[in-house]
Amino acid sequence: MAEGFSTDYQKSSRGGGDRRQQRGKSAGRNERRASTADRRHANNRQYATFFLGDHFFGVGALTVQEILIPQQMTAVPLAPSVIAGLINLRGEIVTVMDLRTRLGFPPRPEGLQIMSVVVRTADGLITLLVDQIGDVIEVRPDLFEPPPKTLNDELLSVVEGVYKLQDKILLVLNSESVAQVPGSTVRIMEKVGSSTIKDKNNPDIA
Repeated sequence: MAEGFSTDYQKSSRGGGDRRQQRGKSAGRNERRASTADRRHANNRQYATFFLGDHFFGVGALTVQEILIPQQMTAVPLAPSVIAGLINLRGEIVTVMDLRTRLGFPPRPEGLQIMSVVVRTADGLITLLVDQIGDVIEVRPDLFEPPPKTLNDELLSVVEGVYKLQDKILLVLNSESVAQVPGSTVRIMEKVGSSTIKDKNNPDIA
């Protein structure tokens, strides 16, 4: 047994080293995910995060109902350009908003896969199309800062504030403000969309 121990130990050490290295990388990711949060703070805030290009956004984790892969949508005639369409989410008609358009970002690059964040608002559910999903992160409330005035008008109208994390800046969105389409409201869009769907008798969504 003693003879085999050295060889086994060397193998175990190499494997252990790899595992320790992997654990170290994982720990680093977890530390970044914690985003300087002090777990002892009872008032830490949690945000569900996502990306639009290089911009890192978050909405209150409790306002997010679910994350979806792209769904088949029905277009809404004469809808504002920010409204990508409507989906049937288990029998509920939900407005889909392209967050790039809503925030004044350039059009999404061709071939870039999108994801959907379903958010609860006072007017009901709304789905936000984003480029990439991030993690749910936890931050201390005392790290919250007002939005910088260098943001464009669209962002200033919906960003509540920012958190300066270790490697990026988190822009916190007010989902209620995002959901209010300039010149209209999500609730009106849902009513218009429902009528349009019934008139079309679209079996894919109605």
